[in-house]
Amino acid sequence: MTSEIVIITALDSELDKNSLPSGIDIIYSGIGKINAAIATLNAIHEFNPKYIVNFGTVGAVKPSLRGLIQIKTVLQRDMYAEPLAPRGQTPFCSRPATYHSVGGEYICGSGDSFVTHKDPWLEKQNVDVVDMELFAIAAIAHERQIPWYSFKYITDDANESSGSDWSEAVNHGERLFLDVLKTNFLKE
Repeated sequence: MTSEIVIITALDSELDKNSLPSGIDIIYSGIGKINAAIATLNAIHEFNPKYIVNFGTVGAVKPSLRGLIQIKTVLQRDMYAEPLAPRGQTPFCSRPATYHSVGGEYICGSGDSFVTHKDPWLEKQNVDVVDMELFAIAAIAHERQIPWYSFKYITDDANESSGSDWSEAVNHGERLFLDVLKTNFLKE
């Protein structure tokens, strides 16, 4: 089967498949980079999409950010292999340390931890928001030469109250994303 786009979202609580227009395929990856990598490979195998669209929730490193944003660049915030390579880079790996989407303007730091405190490294890298899946999705899309987009809804400020803030706002971005999906990806 071939699809124009496939949406990859971590949880059904972020985006209900029943709210999607007909003909749009969605894969729920689960949380974390390994789950996202497996789901992305499965989505490519099953749907052979022209584009991959990621939608999910993020914590803001820059507290002034709110609402739905489009990610331009993603980096890996939890690769610590110093002194073999600087933080964020996988040692002895020729793959990029950052990936760039088709559009957007924001930088996402992706990693397998829920951010609940300030991290000066993120600020030094100009990271705007943090998530737990996008780096894996982008790496596989890059490897398979499939353009990708990522839209993220900011649920919290990546601080000590992030867990409860995220829980309260996990589905608040759905309507905003559906509007973007209809405006930018669906042909009349």
